[in-house]
Amino acid sequence: MKAPEETVPADLPRTVGQLRAAGHTPRGVKDEIADNLLAALREGRDPWPGIVGFGATVVPQLERALLARHDVALLGERGQGKTRLLRTLAGLLDEWTPAIEGSELAEHPLNPITPASVRRAAELGDELPVRWLHRGERYAEKLATPDTSVGDLIGDVDPVKVAEGRTLGDPETIHFGLVPRAHRGIVALNELPDLAERIQVALLNVMEERDIQVRGYTLRLPLDVLLVATANPEDYTNRGRIITPLKDRFGAEVRTHYPHELDAEIGLVRQEADLVAEVGDPLVEVLARFVRALREATVIDQRSGVSARFAVAAAETVAAAALRRGALTGEEPAVARPVDLESVPEVLRGKLEFEPGEEGRELEQLVHLLRVAVAETARGRFAGLDLTPLAEAVTEGSPVETGERVRGRELLGALPELPVLHEVAERCGAGPGDPPARIAAAVELALESLYLGRKVAKDVRGPGDGGDARTVYGP
Repeated sequence: MKAPEETVPADLPRTVGQLRAAGHTPRGVKDEIADNLLAALREGRDPWPGIVGFGATVVPQLERALLARHDVALLGERGQGKTRLLRTLAGLLDEWTPAIEGSELAEHPLNPITPASVRRAAELGDELPVRWLHRGERYAEKLATPDTSVGDLIGDVDPVKVAEGRTLGDPETIHFGLVPRAHRGIVALNELPDLAERIQVALLNVMEERDIQVRGYTLRLPLDVLLVATANPEDYTNRGRIITPLKDRFGAEVRTHYPHELDAEIGLVRQEADLVAEVGDPLVEVLARFVRALREATVIDQRSGVSARFAVAAAETVAAAALRRGALTGEEPAVARPVDLESVPEVLRGKLEFEPGEEGRELEQLVHLLRVAVAETARGRFAGLDLTPLAEAVTEGSPVETGERVRGRELLGALPELPVLHEVAERCGAGPGDPPARIAAAVELALESLYLGRKVAKDVRGPGDGGDARTVYGP
């Protein structure tokens, strides 16, 4: 997010004197965020670009916390978008803000706080040089791990500076850590309970008294930071906890959640997945329904959750399967068909945690839930549509073969001309002028729904040429 130096507007003040003449006044980072958030709300702009499914729940709570100038902890299971939400906070900072050129911390030119900057400000007066920070440079993120030290977060004595002749009591011997270096910005600590409790203690003064303590002496620095953190709920963390005094210092705890609505789940997959082949809306809906079923399944350890990243990875896996099939058959464009869904349970079951007693049945359970998702999607897509002519054609002499070596044109060629096929394609977003691969994806979904409804049979035959299994819908 860091902006290159050449993008800094040329008309911005470059010295303290010019800054004063421009009428600039210092403003705390929490006031800055609150003011910019209010401006966005009044103007009808979305302050949270890319955030899906939180509009009526999490976002209002977070906005109230920011307007109250509170430090915030986001609590939720893995893959609920906590980190994504925190990263959007940087968009609420001013695009450019002044800082003392050459200072170790991002100190405001009109409000220096370190001894070195105070001395330089007194010596140079209005000629104190000013640099401009982009909002992207004012967001610092740290994954809290058990090996994180106080020096990493707060700071430590720099032996090089001591060797230069300074005494240990000299505050200029300190090498500042992440939090002080984020002065006038945002500090995000991911997975806060993973931080050792003795390290969490070091944050107490930062959050309440806004000073830091290093190696037995206190350096009074009026730090100006917004501290935000993420954590799993306390009933699911085997690694640690947020100590009670630190939890008490967060002004707000906001609970996140997985998308409540199917459309939000679909939108999230569309937004986040990097698809190497075309995956139509019906198949994305299947995957969204599949993930939602996993979150309700008793065979899945729901304390660990089913990450939104699972749905994203599933869509990318299906797209990759379609791309591979396109390479094997020479079919272009590569369009995912229901046959490509078969790769999802095998590839992604390791991303899930099953309840004890399900050992050996994981794949069976996933295949079942995926079939349920296919059936529900087809039922919605083809509601009110009579698929009997298609079922009769398949069972009375026109079996249809699909698989990795079967092109969409071949799949369609196995069927007679049926008016219902045009309606099937239209229900799945395909038209008469679309490539055969796209129409075949819709027809195959209809065939799979007939099989799941026990209207036609499905026979998975042994590997064909090239070692690929083939599936035949027939009598």
